[in-house]
Amino acid sequence: MTPLMASLDVTPVAGAGVVVSALPAWDVSAPGGVWSSAVRSLSDEELTSRIGEVEQRIRQARMQQLRLIAEADRRRLHTVCGARSTQVWLQNLLNIDGQDATNRVRIATATTPSSNTSGDSENTTGAVAGPEVSLPATGEALGAGVIGLEHARVISRCVSRLPAHVRHQAGEVERLLVDNARRQCPRDLAKLADRVRYTLDADGAVADERAQFESRELHYATARDGMLVIKARLDRETGAKFVTALRPLAAPRPETDDIKDLRTVGQRNADGLSTLLDLVLDTDGTPRAGGQKPHLTVTIDYTQLKNQLPTNPTGGEFTAAGGAGMLEGTGQYVSPQTVRRIACDCEVLPMVLGGDSLPLDVGASQRTAPTHIRAALLVRDGACAFPGCDHPAGTPQAHHIVHWIDGGPTSLDNMVILCAHHHRTTHNHHWHIELQRGRPVFTPPANLDPARTPKPGGKAQPATHHHALHHLNTPPESRPPTSRSLAST
Repeated sequence: MTPLMASLDVTPVAGAGVVVSALPAWDVSAPGGVWSSAVRSLSDEELTSRIGEVEQRIRQARMQQLRLIAEADRRRLHTVCGARSTQVWLQNLLNIDGQDATNRVRIATATTPSSNTSGDSENTTGAVAGPEVSLPATGEALGAGVIGLEHARVISRCVSRLPAHVRHQAGEVERLLVDNARRQCPRDLAKLADRVRYTLDADGAVADERAQFESRELHYATARDGMLVIKARLDRETGAKFVTALRPLAAPRPETDDIKDLRTVGQRNADGLSTLLDLVLDTDGTPRAGGQKPHLTVTIDYTQLKNQLPTNPTGGEFTAAGGAGMLEGTGQYVSPQTVRRIACDCEVLPMVLGGDSLPLDVGASQRTAPTHIRAALLVRDGACAFPGCDHPAGTPQAHHIVHWIDGGPTSLDNMVILCAHHHRTTHNHHWHIELQRGRPVFTPPANLDPARTPKPGGKAQPATHHHALHHLNTPPESRPPTSRSLAST
């Protein structure tokens, strides 16, 4: 083991690579039916070996192409064709992207000793000659088909960026990376390459981080359909924060026998981001604007909202009556159904508007679920009362079984705690909810369960919690005095 390997605690991989069995060659120009029949006749072991063999041959063919590219570069063939460089000539010849052409030329010249323009055609030490790099071990591994072009690109990038004071270790760095490339994917190899380079060049690591931080960006815009499109490039530290915060919130829901999480990865990430934003908006630590913490505002005419009566107060199809609400942040409109869901657990700010929609009078905001009610709901329902949900406590939302705008009381007997995902599910798919012996029971819509079998929800609580629930459901000013409250009076 070399000193560099010992300092990094990295063991080179010996003998790893593609295992190829001696299978007869196929005529790929044969008719499709013949080809398909030959493929289907393979055993599982033969199919596995054949896939590995084809990959190895592709890699070997790629190395042959790199040798040819290196020779074309040595001859300056691009000047005959009127191109500015070998990269441009190759890009036009193969109809590939410019970056792809640049990478191929760079790797071709580095892995083909005879193409070294410095005249040292037998440089086998892996030393860096000026801006050019010689990668003999990489070329050998490519020729054997045990690593791919992406592996070679990672190795080339790492070695070429070594500073002058550690260039004497370039050959050792190359061999270390080639050995590990035999069993690591390019992404993991790139992490090792960064670790190696940052170990040898701490100043370079700082420079990289500074450059990445300066190139950070995040843009968002509203598309024509009202969807918000986000594009971002985050530095490593910020990216790690984002992934750490989002990952647990975007995890798949636990599957039960009859309730499965059918969301795609992209949908789960979007839902996780929504929950993350709820956490931010619900905290008191966010910067305030005009004396208020950041909040989501939906504007809708009260009469229109009042007219959005469901055919079944505890969860059914909505009538067409009512109007859309406007999201103040983006100016986009949302459906009456979404307005009702948001209004389940929010602060209501009555505002009287004149005929020209200008505010004439503003009342005091009212929280639809007071603190003592929410505390009781959390004791009874946990983080989410929906059957089978074990969502971690984050931003639980208080749902009115009979909506408050329909006259439903804000009380423990008319509310349940739901996570954001199941709150949306309950509203959008019209689940029926009722309390039976103090516990919520959920009945799915007919399109999900034709028999509409009730499913118990909530969290089972010991009998000792009943008094606590009653106590929490009682407003503080109406509770009987306790020894602690008497002592403080």
